[in-house]
Amino acid sequence: MNHVLILPILLPLLVGALLLITHRLSKPFKRTVSLLATWLLVPLTLALLLQANSGTLFVYQLGNWLPPFGIMLLLDRLSAMMLLLTAVLAGFAVLYASRGGDEKGPNFHALFQFQLAGINGAFLTGDLFNLFVFFEILLISSYGLLVYGNGAQRVRAGMPYVVLNLLGSGLFLIGVSMLYGLTGTLNIPDLAIRVAAADPADAPLLAAAGYLLLVVFGLKGAILPLYFWLPRAYAAAPAAVAALFAIMTKLGLYAIVRVFTLIFGSEAGVLNNMVLDWLWPLSMLTLAAGVLGALAARNLQILLSYLVVVSVGTLLAGYALGTESGLSAALYYLIHSTLVAGGLFLLADLIARQRGEAGSDLALAPALRQPLLLGTLFFGGAISVAGLPPFSGFLGKVMLLQAASPGNGALALWPVVLVGGLGMVITLSRAGSAIFWRVNDVAVEAPAMPADPLRMLAVTGLLLGSVLLVVAAQPVQAYVQATAAQLFDLGPYLQIIQGGGA
Repeated sequence: MNHVLILPILLPLLVGALLLITHRLSKPFKRTVSLLATWLLVPLTLALLLQANSGTLFVYQLGNWLPPFGIMLLLDRLSAMMLLLTAVLAGFAVLYASRGGDEKGPNFHALFQFQLAGINGAFLTGDLFNLFVFFEILLISSYGLLVYGNGAQRVRAGMPYVVLNLLGSGLFLIGVSMLYGLTGTLNIPDLAIRVAAADPADAPLLAAAGYLLLVVFGLKGAILPLYFWLPRAYAAAPAAVAALFAIMTKLGLYAIVRVFTLIFGSEAGVLNNMVLDWLWPLSMLTLAAGVLGALAARNLQILLSYLVVVSVGTLLAGYALGTESGLSAALYYLIHSTLVAGGLFLLADLIARQRGEAGSDLALAPALRQPLLLGTLFFGGAISVAGLPPFSGFLGKVMLLQAASPGNGALALWPVVLVGGLGMVITLSRAGSAIFWRVNDVAVEAPAMPADPLRMLAVTGLLLGSVLLVVAAQPVQAYVQATAAQLFDLGPYLQIIQGGGA
């Protein structure tokens, strides 16, 4: 058995426990341990990605209980890609936090590690109940991180997030219970087999359980009309936490792809692809609502939060096309949007630190200490997230539009994506003008010191991801295309139950 498979869960879990036990030790010690543990995940998950790229499914059986019994971890190309993406994002986020964002309480790094354990576990699990368990681990940690520092604004913004996610957890349990009662299993490959062979009389109840899960994953993925908690929650969170949260909405979309491609996929009989007709209009409406919210925003961090909603709608549209090319385009765009959104959240905090009392508000403020440096980073991130050449956002949108044929939604997708891109250009141009050009000339003294070099490194590292995705476009595109093909080929997944996994 390949024990490396469990390390992305075990490492942050043990480090988080260690940091809780040693919470009275010095801040430099906790920062060092957290940084080392987080960055160690990068080569570890890279090794898993190279292993998964062989096309083989790797199964880890806790307690050596063969599937479908016991707890099963499953590594394929999709889960390996998400693990590496999470590790890179978390590495730069914790580097940024270690320059002072972790000073308002004793257990920031412990909570950060526990959230990583929950995120990685959700990407690796091959069991619906354990998906629920890992969701709860990451959500409990995110509650603490969201209100870290105990500011009244963060508590107010965090309440809808907490309440709605608790409601989502309850619905998740109901949906899981219905599936278990109808099929007698919660192992995802085994569920795929049993749903395909289910009595037609049980189809309505199975569909109801599936739609409940869609609501839960839509809530966590911030799909219209379930996204209203996101903008103020992300805007109120500490910068490093908001950057890490850029992967949280992708987790909801990951769960949609995993469950509705495998359990309710091509082998599910009358339940085959039952949600695609719903996802298509929802994706378009989510994208449009995100653009409108960004246009109305008067705060940079809220604007960026709405851009996360835009990326959710774009990703969902790629999956809703129901084709390998659509899904591969969505996966490429997922990598791009996660890295750029994380970098922009960190950059917004750097900008706010140099704008005095105005902070992130798009209002008159003193001139920045480093307008050229910060302006260049903002310009690069803005044109990338808006989907303009020559950055990765442009390539992702071109791939998505090419995947849309006249028979599967091009007439709706093209205008929504292109007009939405124009809306993002307008709103980001307005924000850039307010921050870098419309300054208070009376206040000639800079309100803050220049940006910390390590913070600048964290911001630059994430934003450079867009450039690297263009430089390495061919191998990345080949990987996401192979990932989409693997997800639509259900045979190897179903063979796991008969011992076909490695």
